Amino acid sequence: MRPSTYTDPVLGWYAENARDLPWRRPDATPWGVLVSEFMLQQTPVSRVLPVWTEWLTRWPAPASLAAAPSGEAVRAWGRLGYPRRALRLHGSAVAIVDRHAGRVPESYDSLLALPGVGAYTAAAVASFAFRQRHAVLDTNVRRVLARMIGGEEYPPTAQTAAELRLAESLLPLEPAVAARWAVAVMELGALVCTARTPRCADCPVLESCAWRLAGKPGYDGPPRKGQSYAGTDRQCRGRLLAVLRNATGPVEKPELDIVWADPIQRERALDGLVSDGLVEPLDDGRYALPG
Repeated sequence: MRPSTYTDPVLGWYAENARDLPWRRPDATPWGVLVSEFMLQQTPVSRVLPVWTEWLTRWPAPASLAAAPSGEAVRAWGRLGYPRRALRLHGSAVAIVDRHAGRVPESYDSLLALPGVGAYTAAAVASFAFRQRHAVLDTNVRRVLARMIGGEEYPPTAQTAAELRLAESLLPLEPAVAARWAVAVMELGALVCTARTPRCADCPVLESCAWRLAGKPGYDGPPRKGQSYAGTDRQCRGRLLAVLRNATGPVEKPELDIVWADPIQRERALDGLVSDGLVEPLDDGRYALPG
């Protein structure tokens, strides 16, 4: 297998079809890239774009976010979901100020040491912000490689060491080209090699795709469970947080009680928000965002 069999066509396709996203532009800052990676976790681009723009206008550098109360980060997070990401991003901003003089660090290990930054985010920021050579494996990339190389419709449920080795073997040697390849494969998975309705006719590696050559065999692994939302604790948490985000100050308990009918689930969700540091109970019985 020659990497250029796949890399050259995918890079060519990306040059013609890449979306114009602000965190990919030449003037994007490393901070802007880091913020985008936090926001894009399990959240579509269309929902992230307006919130990312508002954040970068309000907090254009780590120091500006670090100086704000963490509760303001939660408030500005809006309806992106998984609001603990807002607290972790705030924590990363504080760490960047304390450890790196307010500049997003360039090295993978330093990025990985920031609060809320895992292996994927560290590799993505090092690659996309600093044009380094790293394997960047998100859901889209794993799906593309599973089909293109492995001949399988979907990758394993959890990332494997074999997937990482495969991704590393395909990286172009030149760091800047490797960084472009990383985002190109991701874009291919987002726009063409999608999970449910892949547009194979538009794929730049159609002729060499192992899954197509095998007749597009169906997935035969463990059941892939979709995420439900309606009626879940996650939805309840979102309703409670919305009350606090929209308030100008602390709120009385009855203001929270009216947004969810099931008292047991509501109290469980509220306790979880408090435990996660997303809500602060005050001595007078009211509740507020942290900070």
